[in-house]
Amino acid sequence: MMMRPVELEGVRDGTVDLAFRRWDRPRVKVGSRLRTAVGVVEVTSVEEVGLSALRADDARRAGAASLAALKKALSARADRPVFRVGLRYGGADPREALRAAVPDAAEIPGILAGLDRLDAASAVGAWTRATLRIIDRNPEVRAPDLAAELGRETLDFKKDVRKLKERGLTESLAIGYRLSPRGEAVLDHEDGPRERAPRRTGTPLPRTIGAPATRALRAVDVHTLETVSGWRRADLAALHGVGPIALDRLEQAMAELGLGYAT
Repeated sequence: MMMRPVELEGVRDGTVDLAFRRWDRPRVKVGSRLRTAVGVVEVTSVEEVGLSALRADDARRAGAASLAALKKALSARADRPVFRVGLRYGGADPREALRAAVPDAAEIPGILAGLDRLDAASAVGAWTRATLRIIDRNPEVRAPDLAAELGRETLDFKKDVRKLKERGLTESLAIGYRLSPRGEAVLDHEDGPRERAPRRTGTPLPRTIGAPATRALRAVDVHTLETVSGWRRADLAALHGVGPIALDRLEQAMAELGLGYAT
């Protein structure tokens, strides 16, 4: 179930607890736990409803500007029924803890065996180590660029990276990826230790601000929320690609850390 960044932020802060979708059949089940850019989103209910039965409160709880706006968003695929999906924030993504868990010597063989199984099941042959290596060499580089270097289609490359992420070996960034501490340990076991640039300290920029805003901030050497807090909102707004929505999401993310824009 795809969700827009504004919906995800609303679920996390409790202002959104519904979503409406045009589906030919239910695409999620009650009890499903969706891992998203803001953490885990739980599905609490799924029911088919008539478009005429929707009310203003439904629109408010879905984060829509109005009932008319919600109905307009549902105007596409009018031949399909409307489903009302109840949502609840389920906390941080458990893979965050896994990524930070550096495996000991006893765990490494099991992790490598899992990678071997992924390779054996793939139509493109062995890909896991090559993918780990290219991400390790090119952190924060766009997926299409990495895929092109490996001679792969971008969508297939992304699907495979998600399989590594499930094992806690990679981290998705606002743009591109990097190896997690767990992934670095696994690759170092295979290839030997390598010297890497120090990890930036601080809280990474939220993925929900979008790629244009992320690129604009990187261009002025702003990579963390702590660095954002040293800027005035008006000065960041002057950067091409940093719009009001990105600024609001940065402000919300900083507030959770007790930070804010400079005055």
